[in-house]
Amino acid sequence: PQSCDVKAYERIRYAPLRRHIDEWGMVIYRKSASAGRSVMLTQQEFDDILADFGKRIEGDLVWAPNPQHIGAVEFRAEVASDGGYPLFVAGWYRPQSFALAYTLVHRPAGRIYAINFGHPHTNPTTGERVGVKHKHYWTAENADRMAYNPADITEPWHRPVAVWRQFCAEARIEHRGVMHLPG
Repeated sequence: PQSCDVKAYERIRYAPLRRHIDEWGMVIYRKSASAGRSVMLTQQEFDDILADFGKRIEGDLVWAPNPQHIGAVEFRAEVASDGGYPLFVAGWYRPQSFALAYTLVHRPAGRIYAINFGHPHTNPTTGERVGVKHKHYWTAENADRMAYNPADITEPWHRPVAVWRQFCAEARIEHRGVMHLPG
């Protein structure tokens, strides 16, 4: 990252991401409490990452059982980029809860972009309640805690491959492989 504090960036660059399960059973990737949030993406950095058409995932995506939640499956894949951004994507699906999530994670900052189905979200600064289908996005002031009801995701939660295609198109991620059906 060119515009962030280099010393602060290096301090948490390799800090572990905590795999947090929220109250609805959804997986969220955030920095551990000891790493803090001293390095945040600027709005310009987030915009540059999202606008980068050079993001890609190589290979097939296969869902694996989530050991903490019966009936839930998940995957994780590295996201290569021409800009060299430290990214990965994670997926989570639990049909019993009508839940599906795809999350784009920036290693130094945590979750920066995600589509969630299955539980409502309340935006922290406005109190606005968005629906059970909502998209999280990064802001410099609120990190990943803001969400909106996305018009560009038209597929229902129970069609995870179709939602994946829409998520990748919107996030400008080229998937060079096959996403297998959860099962």
